[in-house]
Amino acid sequence: MTEKVLAPAPEPSPPAKRTRDRLPLARIALVLTLIPLGLILYDIANGTLGADPVEALRRRTGWWSLTLLIATLAVTPLRRLTGWSRIIQVRKTVGLMSFVYALLHFVVYISIDQWFALEYIIEDIVERPFITAGFISFLMLIPLAITSRRDSIRRMGGKRWQRLHRLIYPAAALGVLHYFWLVKADTTKPVIFGVVLAVLLLLRVVLPAPKASKGATRQQSTSDALV
Repeated sequence: MTEKVLAPAPEPSPPAKRTRDRLPLARIALVLTLIPLGLILYDIANGTLGADPVEALRRRTGWWSLTLLIATLAVTPLRRLTGWSRIIQVRKTVGLMSFVYALLHFVVYISIDQWFALEYIIEDIVERPFITAGFISFLMLIPLAITSRRDSIRRMGGKRWQRLHRLIYPAAALGVLHYFWLVKADTTKPVIFGVVLAVLLLLRVVLPAPKASKGATRQQSTSDALV
């Protein structure tokens, strides 16, 4: 009778690696992107928004919307530079939170600032270029947020969905332009945003996309969109 040979048990994964692989990156991103909103609500409750609270609300919601939009665009270059594919998990969350802050920015403008005076709002959009740029940027983000669910890819088809989500590029550019025209005097911050945006777009062109297996082709083809 031959002796049965048992295969050696697989070596356990290092605890650090197992912990890292289980990190809920999307949830962490959600918590981090909600912190600025929490601070805004805290300042509202305590009356610490400053001498012009409406202006403070507009500036802070707008700044975070643009910051998170740029951060969304940074995910793909970072993935290609570092080879860390799991970073793509935060893209949808960060992109949606960028839209949330943009929506709050718009709501503050039409409600607290303009008191829903449609005539003045339309006049502002038509006659003030920085508001025109910001409004168009906001409109571009709406379909991206609406189609952020995975079933939208199935309904629209991967290629159509990806083409739609390329609106993030002009939306980001118009957001930077909106900020640049808004500040008028000290344009240092919007120029920095513009430079970062230009570098990120350049990196997307020059950095090769990571090779994907056939089973991952569909996921890879849609991972460069907003969400």
